[in-house]
Amino acid sequence: MKGNLLLKASPLGGDHSDKKVLRNVLLIMFGFQMMLNMSRPVITLFASGLGAGTLQIGALTSSYALLPLLLAIHAGKLADRVGDRIPILLGSVGCAAGMAMPFLFPSLWALYVSQLAVGVSHVFIAICLQNVLGHAAKSKDQRDAYFSMLSMSVALAGFIGPVAQGYLAEHVSYSAVFLIAMICCVLPLGLARYIPVLKHGGAKEAEAAGDAPEEAEGPSALGLLRLPLLRNALMTSALVLYSRDIFVAYFPLYGSRLGISESSIGWIIALQGLAMVFVRFFLPALTKLLGRERVLLGSILTAGLAFVLIPYASSVYLLLLTSMLMGVGLGCGQPLSMSTTYNASPKNKTGEVLGLRLATNRLSQLMAPLFFGVVGSWVGLVSVFYVSGAFLIGGALLTKSKPEQKTASVS
Repeated sequence: MKGNLLLKASPLGGDHSDKKVLRNVLLIMFGFQMMLNMSRPVITLFASGLGAGTLQIGALTSSYALLPLLLAIHAGKLADRVGDRIPILLGSVGCAAGMAMPFLFPSLWALYVSQLAVGVSHVFIAICLQNVLGHAAKSKDQRDAYFSMLSMSVALAGFIGPVAQGYLAEHVSYSAVFLIAMICCVLPLGLARYIPVLKHGGAKEAEAAGDAPEEAEGPSALGLLRLPLLRNALMTSALVLYSRDIFVAYFPLYGSRLGISESSIGWIIALQGLAMVFVRFFLPALTKLLGRERVLLGSILTAGLAFVLIPYASSVYLLLLTSMLMGVGLGCGQPLSMSTTYNASPKNKTGEVLGLRLATNRLSQLMAPLFFGVVGSWVGLVSVFYVSGAFLIGGALLTKSKPEQKTASVS
C-alpha cells in the first residue's frame, strides 16, 4: 500500500488476514442488512395501521435518508481520520437504539425517530465496511470480487429478512419484528472490534513516505464528479437504491390492498433479494464478457420494465416472477458502482468519496418517496409503479456512455 495509508493496530498482512477481514465484514454487513430488511417493509404496514396515508408513508420513508444526505461526506472524512472501527461500533449502537424505539413506543412519532436514528447510523457502517474491503483488496479485479461478495451478503439478507418479518408480523406482532431486528444489530458488535483501524494521512504523511503532496491530496470528492464514469456510477447507484426503496415502501401497501397476506408479501420481496444474490454470482463473468457499460444499461432497463409490469400481475405467482425479474435488474448496479467509485478515489480520500456516493444515494432516497407519495395520493397507488419504471428506463438511457469514452482512475 502507499505511504499515505497508515495502519494502526490489526494491520492487514497476508492472505489469511485478508480473508479474516473479508469474513468479518460480510458477517457484520449481513447482520445490519437483516435489520434493515426486516424493519423497512413492516414500517409501511405499521404506519398504515396507525392511520398514515400514502403521502405520510412517503415522508416516513424519506426520513431515513434526511440526515445521511447532510452528513455522509463528513462521515467519510471522519472515517479517513479516525479509522473505520469506531464509526462501525457507534453505528451499531445507533441502529440498535433506532430499532428499540418502535418496540418500546408503538406510535408514529417513534417510527420517525427510528428512521432518523437508523439512517444516520447506517451511514457510518456502510462507508466504513466498504472502505475496509477496498483497502483489503490488492488489485482492481480482487476489489470487484470483494464488492460483489459484499453485495451478495446484502442480497442474501434481502432474501431472509423479508421472509422473517412477514411471518413474525402475521403470526406474532409488528413489535416482535423490531425486537428481532434490534438483536441483529447487537450481535455484530463482537466482530466489529476486530475490524482493522485504517487511518489515511494527508500531504505531510505522504511526502514523508515519498509520495508527491499533490498526489496525496488529489482532487476533492466533488471535484471527481468531472469524471464521466464516476458520475454514471453515482447515478446508477442512486437509481438502484431509490427503486428498491420505492418497491419495499409501497409494494406492501399495494399488496395489502389486493388482500395478500403479510407472509406472502414478505416472500415476494424476499425472492427479489434471492434473484439479486443469483445474478451477482455471474456478475464478474458478465462484466468480462459484455463490459460494465452494457451490463449496467441492461440491468436498469430490466428493472424499469419489471416496475411497469407490476400492475398487470394478476396473481401472487405473477407478482413473484415480476419481483424476481426486478431483482435480476437491480442486482448488478450496486457492486459495479461501489468498485467504480472506489477505483476513482484518491487513496487518502476513499472514505470521503464513498461518502459522496452514499450522499447521492440518500438524495434519491429522500426525494423519491416524497415525490411518489404525492403521485400516489393524487393519481393512485398503482401510478407509483408506472412512473418509477419510466424513471428507471429514462435514467438508464441518460447514464449510457459513449463506447469510446475513457476515464482515468485516480489511484
